[in-house]
Amino acid sequence: MTYFAGLDVSLREISVCVIDSDGRIKARGTMPADPMAVAGWFKNRSLCPKVIVHESGQLSIWLQRGFLELGLPAVCIDARRAHKSLSGRINKSDASDAEGLAQLARTGWFTPVYIRSIEADRVRTLVAARERMIRLRKDLEGHVRGVLKTFGIRMAGVTKGGLRQNFRDQLAAAGEKDPILRTLADSFIDIHAQLCGKTAKLEKDLKAKAASHPVAKRLMTIPGVGPLVSLSFIALIEDPGRFARSSDVGAFLGLTPKRFQSGEIDWSGRISKQGDRAMRTLLVDAAATLIQNVKRFSALKSWSVRLAGRKGFRKAAVATARKIAVLMLTLWKNGTEFKPKMETNA
Repeated sequence: MTYFAGLDVSLREISVCVIDSDGRIKARGTMPADPMAVAGWFKNRSLCPKVIVHESGQLSIWLQRGFLELGLPAVCIDARRAHKSLSGRINKSDASDAEGLAQLARTGWFTPVYIRSIEADRVRTLVAARERMIRLRKDLEGHVRGVLKTFGIRMAGVTKGGLRQNFRDQLAAAGEKDPILRTLADSFIDIHAQLCGKTAKLEKDLKAKAASHPVAKRLMTIPGVGPLVSLSFIALIEDPGRFARSSDVGAFLGLTPKRFQSGEIDWSGRISKQGDRAMRTLLVDAAATLIQNVKRFSALKSWSVRLAGRKGFRKAAVATARKIAVLMLTLWKNGTEFKPKMETNA
């Protein structure tokens, strides 16, 4: 007999349902949210499902890796698409969701989710940690600026990058004027210095990793693309063979317009914003750098600047970000570097 299983995962427990090829329920149960517990549950009942389905979520990556190590035929599926099927059921419960997932496993009506390697997630963790450090630093600086304005102190601008010593010097000077501000300065100066130092250390490590990565070095030949963009793109995609066409990566990153078509109605809206938000943000930043800061001329920059003149900077930045993503995947697949194509006047 062929069996199919569905797992409804929460942070503490997993609800499981096993059905046969005719859709009849053969077993139900719950166990701790741990791959070993799931494997033991199936082993104790002498059940060997053909497919075990669970939705993408907070624990899905860890669970999927554990299932594969234990030899279980598990598949992580897209939770958003699975929700469309599960929401049609009358009763909503963990057991009901597990049964619905088992039925999806039986029919094959699901979309598998690609699970990245541990090394790829390590790189993404470093990039995310740097982004969080920068956000904390900006929050601290904004708070201090707002407080000092109450006392009539307007801080001057701070040079971007580096350890931003000028900000701490201004805060220390403000502390000399009032004992309360002195307490504020004593508390925040050390914290600000540590945030800047740790951020600089993370950036240094990421730059060194990109400099030693052969694919990242090739991707960084694209104007506007730096170590963070190249490493994040490599860690997110990991296998360029996942995309039959390089142009598909734009939709994967949520950089293509949404479309609604029904009968005589057919319109395209703003970009879908599906996929990885952090990668999309980095690509838009790279596009903005290309349009505004890159001095080296190329057909890519010329196209971006002309588009900005016609459609506005924001739309041009998004379109350029999509073009950069497609170009990065193309260079990755071809094993080539970016060579500026100079435009000629007819």
